[in-house]
Amino acid sequence: MQAAEKPDTKRGVVAAAAANAAAASFASLTSKLDYLSPADLEQVRLAYRFADEVHLGQLRNSGELYITHPIAVAAQCADWKLDAPALMAALLHDSLEDCGVTKVELIERFGSPVAELVDGLTKLDKLHFNTREENQAESFRKMLLAMARDVRVILIKLADRSHNMRTLSASPREKWQRISSETLEIYAPIAHRLGLNQTYRELQNLSFCHLRPWRFAILSKAVDKARSKRRDLIQKVQREVEAMFANAGMKVRIAGREKTLHSIYKKMDEKHLSFAQVTDIYGFRVLVPSVLDCYTALGMLHQLYKPVPGKFKDHIAIGKLNGYQSLHTTLVGPSGVNVEFQMRTEAMHVVAESGVAAHWLYKANHPQEGGSGERLGSKWLQSLLDIQDETRDAAEFWDHVKVDLFPDAVYVFTPKSQIMSLPRGATVVDFAYAIHSNVGDRTVTARINGQQVPLRTELRNGDVIEVVTAPVSTPNPAWLSFVRTARARSKIRHHLKSMAQTESESLGGKMLAQALRAEGIDQLPGDSEAHRAIWDKLLRFTGNRARAELLTDIGLGKRIAGIVAKRLVVLLTEIGEKPDALLLTRERFGNQEAVSQGALVLDGSENASVKFAACCRPIPGDAILGYLGRGEGLVVHAADCPVARKLQHKDHERFITVEWSDEPIRPFETGVLVTVTNGKGVLARVAAALASAEADIVHIDMGEEANQDAADLRFVIAVRDRAHLDNALRNLKRTPSVLQAVRAKVAS
Repeated sequence: MQAAEKPDTKRGVVAAAAANAAAASFASLTSKLDYLSPADLEQVRLAYRFADEVHLGQLRNSGELYITHPIAVAAQCADWKLDAPALMAALLHDSLEDCGVTKVELIERFGSPVAELVDGLTKLDKLHFNTREENQAESFRKMLLAMARDVRVILIKLADRSHNMRTLSASPREKWQRISSETLEIYAPIAHRLGLNQTYRELQNLSFCHLRPWRFAILSKAVDKARSKRRDLIQKVQREVEAMFANAGMKVRIAGREKTLHSIYKKMDEKHLSFAQVTDIYGFRVLVPSVLDCYTALGMLHQLYKPVPGKFKDHIAIGKLNGYQSLHTTLVGPSGVNVEFQMRTEAMHVVAESGVAAHWLYKANHPQEGGSGERLGSKWLQSLLDIQDETRDAAEFWDHVKVDLFPDAVYVFTPKSQIMSLPRGATVVDFAYAIHSNVGDRTVTARINGQQVPLRTELRNGDVIEVVTAPVSTPNPAWLSFVRTARARSKIRHHLKSMAQTESESLGGKMLAQALRAEGIDQLPGDSEAHRAIWDKLLRFTGNRARAELLTDIGLGKRIAGIVAKRLVVLLTEIGEKPDALLLTRERFGNQEAVSQGALVLDGSENASVKFAACCRPIPGDAILGYLGRGEGLVVHAADCPVARKLQHKDHERFITVEWSDEPIRPFETGVLVTVTNGKGVLARVAAALASAEADIVHIDMGEEANQDAADLRFVIAVRDRAHLDNALRNLKRTPSVLQAVRAKVAS
């Protein structure tokens, strides 16, 4: 009889032990709830008792009572200082799904807010994230659905997923792959977008551990080994940094930071690096009292160790969309080892680790300023409100989102998955300027979703955009015809205006110097005291405020360099600096017809300050002359251009002598007229002939003569000089189906 009673006795002992464990777990939860009022604490206790009742008899895979799971989820929410309804929902989050409890019953017992939260969590559980079979739109759809509801819903869900991942080892091994992939591809990105960096890192590491257990173990050993090897080095850096701040009397808190195993593995995999080549495994966080102290600490660290160029990021001035703020810099520490430092205030640290949850943390610590915390977190979540209708078709849902939720905006992603909001119709160039004006100014090309696209391409919701820049690139005036944002338009105009002004000043200086040489003065007056007086008198004569303004006016054609030069000669003569008769004779010899301003040499580097007339498209080798249009700078025409001849009759004094440099630095555009017999492949053969002559095609006009036997093709091509053009024309004339190929003197 005693033997028969043993199993029951054993079960009773196990049940009692489990009950005691659950009670102990709830006791540990209540110890975290000291920020709640007594009334709220009692409500949480009632929710626990109800959850304990409905889960009675249920066990987890680990053999523990099921109630330990809701308690663990609530404990995580308590760490974020979520309010009482959220904690109650955390305790009850599986009651609707698993225990047959109705929403009406929850409303009667705990009120509508708690029931809505539990109902939201239950609906979220019904979404199955089969990410291996679903496309990006489907994954994004589910993230929107999760976040568009009460933010507390997704916070509780993330706490739920965190605890499930911590105990995943107790589940059957065949579930590891699916659950870990789902966590890594859906829940970790949600945590990242919400700024929950601590949860984000934990979910990544736990997923990596169960997805790639062998690689996780190997990498873990490598990090432990590296940690022991570099312990002395890291301690030395910490001692030196602490001593530096102590000597300066600056109050700081320094904490070590280690790169997660998943991020190390991802970096090794994406950049094809060995473990030894990953240099930023270890780093430090420097927590300071104020924002100003962040920059002070940065300067002090840059004095202690040399910074690595290009490794500084200011996320305080330009905060991330999820609210993250911090200064990042990488320094070359002892033994040449790179060490990353992050400078932030205590408030920034709370947001950096807890993101949206910082709102409740802030309210708990500053109850008198409850509303202030709402500024913390993700501004972009404000647009994800009241999504009522769910659909199984991701494409249909996506259209619904675009039309109803974002009627005036598109949401796109950077390659690092940061979300950006832009007006509908915005282009790649708008995106580049939204990132940073320097990125916009230096944009060369771009890829959308991995495909190269023109810069005028309009962006669509969900696009992932990668901008390619070049240090020598500058904004193109043509961008103004398609950009949509005021920021991009103003930045382009400002850059073009600054560039044009700088170049016009340089051109004006060259023109005035040439005009002075024609008057017998070798160079412009310098900055000596006597010459400064000369410049002051000249500026009073011209009405300009500064020398740069006068030179810019000359470059823009608002003033004639010859007239200014003659006045300058008079002023120089007054202080005894007379023209050189030999230089005067040499400069004017053989140039009797030109206005006495000398010849300006052009090599193609003048950019905005010099324009080449579209009516005749002059190229090196052509005889040319320059026309100083009023306020439009120097316009270069071919000497035999009919338009230039008409202007000479009206404004002869505004023409100056210009000539080509012996070695122009870039190709120049000119027009070519090609007459061909219509047929298949004609355009391809003509384009191939131009390509073989190394002439770039800038523009093609085929007209409307498709039904005729012969057609005229008008090209604008870029060539080095007349000889290059002649070579291209010879290639064209030898091409089958080409009847004629000549240079076109009128713009095509």
